[in-house]
Amino acid sequence: MTKSAIPASEQDRVIIFDTTLRDGEQSPGATMSHNEKLEIASMLDEMGVDVIEAGFPIASEGDFAAVSEIAKNSVNSVICGLSRANYGDIDRAWEAVKHAAQPRIHTFIGTSPLHRDITKLDQEEMAVKIEQTVSHARNLCADVQWSPMDATRTEHDYLCRVVEIAIKAGATTINIPDTVGYTAPRESAELIRMLLERVPGADEIVFATHCHNDLGMATANALAAVEAGARQIESTINGLGERAGNTALEEVVMAMRVRNDIMPYRTGIDTTKIMGISRKVAAVSGFAVQYNKAIVGKNAFAHESGIHQDGVLKNAETFEIMRPEDIGLTETNLVMGKHSGRAALRSKLEDLGYELGDNQLKDVFVRFKELADRKKEIYDEDLIALMSDNTTGAANDHIQVKFLRVICGTEAPQSADLTLVVGEDTHQVTATGDGPVDATFNAIKQVFPHEAKLALYQVHAVTEGTDAQATVSVRMEEDGKIVTGQSSDTDTVVASAKAYVNALNKLIVRREKSAPAAL
Repeated sequence: MTKSAIPASEQDRVIIFDTTLRDGEQSPGATMSHNEKLEIASMLDEMGVDVIEAGFPIASEGDFAAVSEIAKNSVNSVICGLSRANYGDIDRAWEAVKHAAQPRIHTFIGTSPLHRDITKLDQEEMAVKIEQTVSHARNLCADVQWSPMDATRTEHDYLCRVVEIAIKAGATTINIPDTVGYTAPRESAELIRMLLERVPGADEIVFATHCHNDLGMATANALAAVEAGARQIESTINGLGERAGNTALEEVVMAMRVRNDIMPYRTGIDTTKIMGISRKVAAVSGFAVQYNKAIVGKNAFAHESGIHQDGVLKNAETFEIMRPEDIGLTETNLVMGKHSGRAALRSKLEDLGYELGDNQLKDVFVRFKELADRKKEIYDEDLIALMSDNTTGAANDHIQVKFLRVICGTEAPQSADLTLVVGEDTHQVTATGDGPVDATFNAIKQVFPHEAKLALYQVHAVTEGTDAQATVSVRMEEDGKIVTGQSSDTDTVVASAKAYVNALNKLIVRREKSAPAAL
């Protein structure tokens, strides 16, 4: 299936740098909790990611705490903290990552004419600042990465000059960001070649590529840069990131694996862990993976056409260039239902990439039985939704849904009878609205008044059939804070209520924390 003209042991090693916890979290609404960040970092470390950009330590106390904790717990990965080109940012990044076995400081400044206008620095002033800040970072940490933000729109002569300055100041990795997703594959390759040819000392450091997907070319641009000589790819799980997202880790890794005959490079990624972390990131970020997403989409290994089905049954390679098990998809003969026991549930969840302790299994088993009473057959997607649903009324949640009944008819308005627990108080209210969901949200707002704007309401059927679970995502915005709530239930209205409350609980937590200025 995979052809290679060069033995793996002789192939160039490409460093995989993951910035899901930093650039990925900058997606509006994708904010993750402290524990979620730690869990994702642990999964990245275990799957063989070389460098984890754990966050932006100066951004907030929460970001600093998460980066620091990830640094202390890391086993294999380099742990990186991002900083702007000033001493305060760099010192704060070092304080966060210094506990890691392999720490890295990543500092950046915008070098394009547009960014120089923003910073009010001319070329000379910026050159001095780059030399000073990179030197300062190198005095603290032996591993320093420097990025000329908006590099693909920076004049080539000036880009060469500042890259040379950063190398002489001690940078060990030079990252070339396509910050706004502007470049194309040919340009991406030419830029790396130009720097390698023109900049003194370029052959002694690692060049990295950081691509955004605004024109849908992030993966192609990253791979083109590697072919030209870059040896580090910056990426995120599921391509999560600002605007249209970043280079997707799973896409570049699997592209180099499947087409190793024309891209003879190797990585240290255990690809069988891809699906597990993809599902985890989708769940905690609230950004569902589109069905036709490359590698990890639900339809990536689905075949509906009769010709395709016949071909796959006779020889999977007819229409599959990858095996499902290569990315962690497995098939079992276990059919889950109301009579399934804990051992069967544990085995099935392990097949899906979840390893649970006894206490976790006990909690999940109770919810599994409740679901099985409402659904005859439990599909893999149902279990994944069950594992992703953290809206079961945790003791530390300020607001909890206890009872909901909606009355619908052909004539508006519809009504919702709701029992909501806020703190230690229980409230029972009835509200009306334009439909059952609107009535439910009005009831919640009646009990817990707020000014948060509902920015997104999305319903996604987990499986087929009238008894299918629905996963509801709710995105809310308040004073610049954006949060996403998510919940699953066979009753779409109940899922909607829990998702809405989940988002409110996150907003309450965000209110309690001091928010930094936008970066």
